[in-house]
Amino acid sequence: MRKPTLPHITIVAPHVTKSGGGQALHAADLSDHLRRDGYSVHLLPIDPDFPPGARWVRRVPYLRTLLNQSLYLPSLLTLRRTDIVHVSSASYWSFLLAPLPAMIIGRLLGKPVILNYHSGEAADHLGRWGVLVHPWLSLADEIVVPSEYLRQVFKSHGYCTRVIHNTVDTSRFLYRVRDPLRPRLLSTRNFEWYYGVDHTLRAFKLIQRTFPDATLEIAGAGSRERDLHALARSLKLTGVHFLGPVAPSDVPALHERADILMNSALIDNQPLSILEAMASGMPVVSTNVGDVGNMIEHGVSGTIVPQKDPAAMAAAVVFLLKYPDAARAMASRAVERLGRYSWNRVGCQWSDLYSDVMQQRPNERPRGIRHAA
Repeated sequence: MRKPTLPHITIVAPHVTKSGGGQALHAADLSDHLRRDGYSVHLLPIDPDFPPGARWVRRVPYLRTLLNQSLYLPSLLTLRRTDIVHVSSASYWSFLLAPLPAMIIGRLLGKPVILNYHSGEAADHLGRWGVLVHPWLSLADEIVVPSEYLRQVFKSHGYCTRVIHNTVDTSRFLYRVRDPLRPRLLSTRNFEWYYGVDHTLRAFKLIQRTFPDATLEIAGAGSRERDLHALARSLKLTGVHFLGPVAPSDVPALHERADILMNSALIDNQPLSILEAMASGMPVVSTNVGDVGNMIEHGVSGTIVPQKDPAAMAAAVVFLLKYPDAARAMASRAVERLGRYSWNRVGCQWSDLYSDVMQQRPNERPRGIRHAA
């Protein structure tokens, strides 16, 4: 029997930049895995390269948006050569500028459209943006989310979604037992308000009262970079190293030299940084945002603390350092939970989804998402 031909898939998503970014990293990782499985995959960037003489425009708000859209929108015509339009999506204006045009063109071309929604801001986005978002979700044949948290958010607005987890490539990370467990702390969140790096800095100040030789490496970039540097100076912190943006290929080296991951996010979904820390054997201390409570079990495979509470974050880190056997046991149990994020499991789910949408005849495709009961 002839093996069925796999569909050609176009993934519409951001470029992988040096500073990373969850959507971009997920799209690049997904496309790599799919190609290894025999799929033909094209990655269509929502942020195409500017001509060499116009790269300065990226520093000018509004003007960069106009130039970006003038390059991005015509590129969507290449969707006529694909079988499935797989659109990665964030929230707010990003949704309107990038995913929405791809969904419209895909639908006009008669292609199955998959909306792969990632943003931890979904509750606010769906709750407050009304006609700017809800009518357009009906363009998707399927909405896919990476977490149970987002599934519940969409369900509360009447949408039925599929949960397909993000993946972590454990082969990139060397699992290391932290013995001894040193006060070598790591933060790998970008410098936006919703990642709460300011709370990590305040917690570190408190940690140094007990462990004066503690260090904190901070990898990231973003709009609050100057504010965070100023905060570190005002707190008179020592042992803090701002590393700037770190390429994804260099992240495993960061994990190798660190012993505890700190995540003070205020809004999140299913952070890859936590999965990577679990894969490397690093104990995790995190706020309970998004799907974090499903990723780690408090006191069993990690430590969860309240949001906007640097004292609680600091106390949790100090506890791990004082009781390293407990920290190592949490890390050991955490890595055992990574099976559901492996490609062996996740890849089958993507394959089933692509097969399902391809089997629907164009005139039988739902004009809108099946609604949850």
